[in-house]
Amino acid sequence: MQIPWSDGTWTTPPVHVEPVGDILRVTAAEGSDAWRHTSYGFVHDTEHALLRPLAIGRAVEVDFRCALSGQFDQAGAYVRFDDEHWIKSGVEHSDGVDMLGGVVTMGRSDWSTSPVPDWSGHVVTIRISRAEESVTVRARVDAGPYHLVRVAPTPPGAEASAGPFLCAPTRAGFTIDFLGWRETEGDGSLH
Repeated sequence: MQIPWSDGTWTTPPVHVEPVGDILRVTAAEGSDAWRHTSYGFVHDTEHALLRPLAIGRAVEVDFRCALSGQFDQAGAYVRFDDEHWIKSGVEHSDGVDMLGGVVTMGRSDWSTSPVPDWSGHVVTIRISRAEESVTVRARVDAGPYHLVRVAPTPPGAEASAGPFLCAPTRAGFTIDFLGWRETEGDGSLH
């Protein structure tokens, strides 16, 4: 099921949002980010996430054109349970390289990454499937097969909302084109 952009609510409003046909072009605020405590000692909850409810047994898919250039520019899919429990997964530009990864936050954030330098300029899809007490995150580039990114715990049975997100921790002017937002049946298997 394709989700209209108008069905979501922003956690933090972006600097600019512009529908361009079926595309949603979004510009992040400088300093926007999502992180809690680990290693850096700070809490940032200024991400731009466009969210709507996501039930157990369902999945969210977010498509975007990978066009990142500033340190820590990031875009992908976000699942929020509450202020201290959320997951973001997508592509982040770190030290000159695009990295596929995610942050799982259950009170404190973690971070996993893997370099994907050849994804720049391509369409990336992040898929997050929700189960009773976990999510399965997958990613693909263009129309290729999905690859497992991670399986992560979540608060059992808690209400959740999910959708596209972007952040620009270090610069102004970061703009991304979101190409699609869908809800589907959740994944039936881990592999």
